[in-house]
Amino acid sequence: MSDEKSRDRLTAISVNLGLLCNVILAALKTSVGIFGHSPALLADGINSTSDVAYYIAVKIFMTHAKKPADKEHPWGHRQLEPIAAIVVGAFILTTGVAIFWGSINQVYELFSGSASARIASLWALVIALATFFLKIFLYFFTRKAAKNTHNPTLRALANDHLNDIMAALAVVVGLLMGKLGYPWMDPAAGAIVAIYIAKTGVEIIMDSSSELMDRVPDEAFVRDLQSIAKTVNSVQGVQDVSMHRFGTYYTLHLTLSMVGKLSLEEAHAKSHEVEKLLKQRFGDSLKEVHIHYHPLSQNQEHSASRSHPQGEPRV
Repeated sequence: MSDEKSRDRLTAISVNLGLLCNVILAALKTSVGIFGHSPALLADGINSTSDVAYYIAVKIFMTHAKKPADKEHPWGHRQLEPIAAIVVGAFILTTGVAIFWGSINQVYELFSGSASARIASLWALVIALATFFLKIFLYFFTRKAAKNTHNPTLRALANDHLNDIMAALAVVVGLLMGKLGYPWMDPAAGAIVAIYIAKTGVEIIMDSSSELMDRVPDEAFVRDLQSIAKTVNSVQGVQDVSMHRFGTYYTLHLTLSMVGKLSLEEAHAKSHEVEKLLKQRFGDSLKEVHIHYHPLSQNQEHSASRSHPQGEPRV
């Protein structure tokens, strides 16, 4: 089985497992939240219901992302992965805002006396604890899958599982405080759940958007490129770097500074050597390297060697 097929298989297992668990949790938490008189568990049940909706959306996106390259999409369809992650983030953010206002309204009604407090049933606490431990398992499973596949959608889903762990813990605390004579803590816990939900949604959207916008490589990445390029004789450094991502793969565009006395054939050979070293360093994730080179005059070479001693990277 190819690496790409293994990656798609692990992605599918993670998505399907998360979808199945969220369907069960949504049904249990929503029904027990209603009949067990727990606003916090009901809020978490609504969150799980939204999880089911975006997991279905993710499955659709992931199916199309596996399509091979065609005439209209020469780079393939892997960009659907960060798009799917943005869809996940949008669902999460919308759910968080809705749950927050509903929970705050319930707290206000309890303090104003327009609503009477009802102690949640023991089953609500049992379901909240079961959710807490199940989500811990799903978080570590999905996080490991995300690291192995470098799939931004799985990374978003792992973050959502972490969000659900915090939400379930808030529900447990709210239920316990309600049983100790503080019933307003139950819907207040629902509001805390909503804050975690909304925060996770914003983080997922920001992180996935940066991948679609071809974010400029960070300084450490550029220093790595500099050190690799300067191991090739006559290469003085890297002037410009840009990167285009498509799914888990990317293309690099570099401008190299070279000794001015090189012939065109020699400069081309040096560029090819740099490309070979970069592909060895970054592996299959680096699909293509496009290199442009600038010859330096003798004065520029002398200035560069004084300003940047051998081995010191220039950014």
